[in-house]
Amino acid sequence: MSDQSTIESIASLVPTGSRVLDLGCGDGAMLAYLQATRGCSGYGVEIDDANVHACVQRGVNVIQLNLDEGLNLFEDQSFDVVLQIDTLQHLRNAEVMLRETARVGRTGIVAFPNFGHWPNRLSVLRGRMPVTKRLPYQWYDTPNIRVGTFKDFAALAAKNQLQVLDAFGLQEGREVRLWPNARAGTAVFKLQRR
Repeated sequence: MSDQSTIESIASLVPTGSRVLDLGCGDGAMLAYLQATRGCSGYGVEIDDANVHACVQRGVNVIQLNLDEGLNLFEDQSFDVVLQIDTLQHLRNAEVMLRETARVGRTGIVAFPNFGHWPNRLSVLRGRMPVTKRLPYQWYDTPNIRVGTFKDFAALAAKNQLQVLDAFGLQEGREVRLWPNARAGTAVFKLQRR
């Protein structure tokens, strides 16, 4: 998810001057944007060697870490905001990492491909797994361990006593607040512990 309008939309949820932890930060584009435009500081967490190098080239502080091993090296509430942008669907224990996000940060922002988006539903009705811009892989070679919908995540947040502060969809960089489960390829949630 490197589309500039998508980065700007998610970044608008991060208060100016926040201390940010970006889980699965990729090449560091989001954190670099937050540093440059919102005066934020913090760290990215990434496992891929090439992405770690890209972060360093951008001037983003990065820690090489496998998120499936947890966030034990961080204390409770040590960041203002913890980002999980296109990370949750790749993790073996998404629920544990969601709780860790809420533990380590005062707020968390999670974004992931919304499997409930209408083109995905249509593809399944036709008997095939979807291949879209947001889900560009065939079912047999996808890096996604799981897929979920906007409504699935809302239920997971409630199950884990997380308060949803804001929730919307993104479609081609535009916010979708009316029927985001059906009308948006990306689900975005801002949340905190109750």
